[in-house]
Amino acid sequence: MANIVFLHGGGMGGWVWNEIATTLRGEGHHILTPTFTGFGERSHLISRDVTHEVHVTDIVNMLTFEDVRDVVLVPFSYGGSVAPGVIARAGDRIRRVVYFDGIVPEAGKSVGEAMGYMSNEEAMGLNALLASGKGAIGTGVAEMQRTAAQDKPMKMTTERQEWMLAHLSDMPLRCMVSPVTSGGDAIDKPVDYLGIVGDVMEPQHEKARKLGWNVETMGPEIDHAFIVGAPERAVEFLRPRL
Repeated sequence: MANIVFLHGGGMGGWVWNEIATTLRGEGHHILTPTFTGFGERSHLISRDVTHEVHVTDIVNMLTFEDVRDVVLVPFSYGGSVAPGVIARAGDRIRRVVYFDGIVPEAGKSVGEAMGYMSNEEAMGLNALLASGKGAIGTGVAEMQRTAAQDKPMKMTTERQEWMLAHLSDMPLRCMVSPVTSGGDAIDKPVDYLGIVGDVMEPQHEKARKLGWNVETMGPEIDHAFIVGAPERAVEFLRPRL
């Protein structure tokens, strides 16, 4: 059976994988669902010092202290930006990577830039401001998602949406504006990428294709939050790649 490590998205935490993890554990797999510093049950640790590299270190340390090897790494959304750094520092523990609609980063550029939210100059300015101890600590992503869902409900049951929105937390702004140390081109493992068409991550799909990754798509009957709205689809994609 496989060792699977899931990396969550913005404003989330390890909790977001509950249904997927329960299914796969029932099939005998060893599942780890870490939470990045400043997110979820670790939201009390949010600060201006939480750079993107802190999240890479979160996962590298977990792999080291849990002594996990032969890992299938499954990054979702923001987690996609963390995966290359993990492989650069602990690649001997990773067997393959399966992206779930994740960010494909470029070394030296921020997540904010990768998503088209800001220019390099703006990201560098914000990073310097936060490093000086000034500026907003969080991004406000949880409230933005709750507001957005009022205008455009997610493609899932009302109960699932309410559960997900209730669990969202803020995330450190600095992890969005500090430079990423390793880009997608640093991944030297087999990569499969599941993209959701017609949604926020669609520009990332083309980046994945240019890197020569195996890209498959689903949608539009599901959206970016499919790991909660349609977890069975995520599991179906993952199973043959374990």
